Amino acid sequence: MDAQSFQHPITVARALRGMSMTDLAVAMRAAARRRDRRAGTTKQQVYAWERPTARPPSEWSQLLMAEALGVDPEHVTALGWPYWLPGTEAPLPLGTGATVAALREAQRRAMLNRRTLLGLAPAAMITLSQQWATLDPALAATATDGRTVDPEFAGWLETSVHQLTSLATADRQHTAPLLDSYYDTVVGLLESASYSEQTGVRLQLLASSLAQTIGWHQFDHEHHSAAARYWTAALHAAHHAGDTDRGAGILSDLAYQSMWLGQGAPAVEVLDHALTRTQDSTARSLLNLRRARALAMTGEARACRRALDAAEHSLNVATTAAPAWCSWMSPADLAVDSGRCLIDLSEPGPAHRQITEGVTLLPTARDKTRAVFLAYEAESLLRQGEVDQGASTAHQALLLARHTGSTRCIRQISDLAPALSGHQHVEGVGQFIDAVRSAA
Repeated sequence: MDAQSFQHPITVARALRGMSMTDLAVAMRAAARRRDRRAGTTKQQVYAWERPTARPPSEWSQLLMAEALGVDPEHVTALGWPYWLPGTEAPLPLGTGATVAALREAQRRAMLNRRTLLGLAPAAMITLSQQWATLDPALAATATDGRTVDPEFAGWLETSVHQLTSLATADRQHTAPLLDSYYDTVVGLLESASYSEQTGVRLQLLASSLAQTIGWHQFDHEHHSAAARYWTAALHAAHHAGDTDRGAGILSDLAYQSMWLGQGAPAVEVLDHALTRTQDSTARSLLNLRRARALAMTGEARACRRALDAAEHSLNVATTAAPAWCSWMSPADLAVDSGRCLIDLSEPGPAHRQITEGVTLLPTARDKTRAVFLAYEAESLLRQGEVDQGASTAHQALLLARHTGSTRCIRQISDLAPALSGHQHVEGVGQFIDAVRSAA
């Protein structure tokens, strides 16, 4: 994967302000002069800051940059780097009647098609989860421009969307344009049509389902900012419709993204809020499993094991059909993610046993998940010194990930290559590294 294909947050901020690198450097030097100070900021310095592996600018440089970009300097301290930059704005608060605005905002921002390494700011994500856990949902309001939504049409939309989202993983990568068109239709109805209260709730739930699914499409292609926006919009719609289990699941998606981006602590806090209102046993199992993953990332072994026990118990006692958004949750997921926790807790041997058991149980239709799970298995093998098996498993995972079109999974697997660079003489290593290069 070419790291340069990602847009750095400074690049995004400059684009929003219509500034080149030179423009930003000149504006920062001018900001320093207004403070009777000097700054040596140049185009080359801005370029260096925008490299994917660059360290953040100094606090002084950030203050000058904020002034140059027209941002309140207090935001630099309050929000932290890089969340004060334009383009990383906080989501609309829940309970303000802004559901349709949030749905449209997600769509507009996604059309910018930015590949970014940022989701929601941790503080914004936690605030959103606190609002969700404490605010009572408002009933859907009725629009009155003379067009009435026929309940049968709402049913047709529901059936059509369900068929699209139920396709096998490898096929779902081709459905994005169709999902976008359904999303635009449903949001348009919410914006300007009239409908009964019951039909309004159905439309809100359908909008939430579509936004959640599109969010996963964006996430799989590493459009993290767009994914977070869609999931935030999905949360608004689920909250508006009063579906607490779906809302909890969407919060857990945001938490999962946070973990994927290396932020375990805020994910724990979000999942704590989400669990306060989750009723369905399968949903509780999934949320506890993700909470265990976040706790393992932060090194909290005892709390992690308690969360794993809770996830297993909830899955075992589930007697009713799970909500569609978590109907895939199974003993395979429990076993593999338990193994992932053990990897993070430096127990690669037991981790490998759990992961191989889970991979065996996984249905063949879930190729993207299988690719992720095989990447975990490869990592556990490499940590045990099983280089040849690890390389072979990683290669298998990479082939699956390429088949599903998930750049997120391809990057995850490709990140195993540096650990193998010193073992080119081992069977299978060179083949895997060549495959990584061809996937870049």
